[in-house]
Amino acid sequence: MVPKPAGEVRILLVYRLVGDCIFCEEYEADRTLELEGKIKMDKNRDCFGADIEAVITSFNQGTMILEAVESLCAQTLLPKKIIIVDDGSKEENSIRILKDMEKKADLPVPVMIHYQENRGVSSARNTGIKKTQAPMVLVLDGDDKLEPEYTEYVSQLLRDNPSMVATSSWMHTFGILDSIVCPAGGNISSFLSRNCCPATHILRREIFEQCGGYDESMRSGFEDWDFFLSMIETSPEAWIGIVDKPLIQYRTAPASSNIKSMDKRLEIMRFMIEKHISSYHDHLADALLGIETISNLRLYHWENEVTHAIRSHQEISRLSKEFLESPTYGDGGMASAVRIASIGEEK
Repeated sequence: MVPKPAGEVRILLVYRLVGDCIFCEEYEADRTLELEGKIKMDKNRDCFGADIEAVITSFNQGTMILEAVESLCAQTLLPKKIIIVDDGSKEENSIRILKDMEKKADLPVPVMIHYQENRGVSSARNTGIKKTQAPMVLVLDGDDKLEPEYTEYVSQLLRDNPSMVATSSWMHTFGILDSIVCPAGGNISSFLSRNCCPATHILRREIFEQCGGYDESMRSGFEDWDFFLSMIETSPEAWIGIVDKPLIQYRTAPASSNIKSMDKRLEIMRFMIEKHISSYHDHLADALLGIETISNLRLYHWENEVTHAIRSHQEISRLSKEFLESPTYGDGGMASAVRIASIGEEK
């Protein structure tokens, strides 16, 4: 859902308690978008997770931060506290929204807002997590939101598996891309070739303290991947679990930091390999085979697309034509080109 522009409509969010679950209903009024809790809740009810606190990072998030907070306030298992770390927002509407939220005393979950100079998302996450006291911390980006069952399902997976250092779920992307993304989690071998966990996750705070937190020098992307590697390295048995349901609503945009970071992927990967050199050394075969598997899968999909186009008498792209005229060697490229060319020999 694309947020409505500030100043256009005011949405009052009324929270309704049914059994142990909280439901949220929208009512339109006028002028500004804002949260308003309408129930007084007993903080000792079973719907609160006394062992979970949430950290949301914010930077010029505008009304999106309200959607993130709303999704946390609508959880079937509520966090004990929400800590918002604003990383030096300059946009006036974003600051006003945060200031208005500070004045709210009737939200179903206590919200604390910390303001700091812009130091990057790693610093903001570290700051927020250090302010928590619960043994489990939910980390959420300010432009994303959660399905109501996220905290309940994901935290239970962490409780049931002592060797897990963190847990998360599949993602439903919205905005530019509407899709279901299914990260698989895993142990150190799984994470050496690619990131296998969303940035939104629930971690064990003691593991955060052991590994030293997020690397604040990383401001070009992949800081969450690096952090997951650091957490898994705290124990040979450590791994990260994933609930196989799309419980994260992940916002996609063409100019997002995640998209821009792909331009520096090789540079950042070199940094990470050097930083985690012991893990790459000990699991070299797994890391290389993991990358090869990804490469082969992408080549296979491309080959199928070109094959389908040729059999359907459709024009293939210029880059595909150039590849067939001069295929790569030693990586499966030439074999793929031969299979495509063989289509012309079919009777």
